[in-house]
Amino acid sequence: MIKKNILPIIAIAFSLFVISCDNTSKFKIEKGKVGALTTTTTIKELSTIFKNDSIVKNLSEGAQGDNYFQEDDEYFIFEKGGKLLLTILPKQQLDSTSTIKSIEINDVRYTTASGINLNSSFSEINANNNINRIETTLTSATLFLNDLNATVAIDKEELGLKELITQKVTKEQIPDLAKMKSFIVWFN
Repeated sequence: MIKKNILPIIAIAFSLFVISCDNTSKFKIEKGKVGALTTTTTIKELSTIFKNDSIVKNLSEGAQGDNYFQEDDEYFIFEKGGKLLLTILPKQQLDSTSTIKSIEINDVRYTTASGINLNSSFSEINANNNINRIETTLTSATLFLNDLNATVAIDKEELGLKELITQKVTKEQIPDLAKMKSFIVWFN
């Protein structure tokens, strides 16, 4: 009697384990990989990979267009319900066979093996990643993370610096609690 009752319990436990493993890999960030997306994924494969989500395309006009300010195609991946997950830029514009140039992470569920996500502070990023260099722009400091081939931008307000000044920023100047403004994984 006990053996008959334990079999369904084992089947349910195994099913839950498989589902939870699949869900964590869906939101995992590694070098050359974001969820199911890899360096070999093409733009036309996005509709298959994100078949349960919505894809909004913002296409450039290419060399023939008059919009000189939009140089890259953008593919926005929205979860059902409207939550923005990812912003994807292809290497070649107006080409569905192009591979991916970069992926901007827009959802906190996307996480690295060391636990870094959009809500991570500078101290967490610094402790778990090798920051190769820091470049400053007019509004932010960009950290280059070689172990993920990623960049993290931190707003100058978080650093206590005035905007519109391209003053060089060092790791020591960044407060431990500074939050990231953007997180981009590069596929080049």
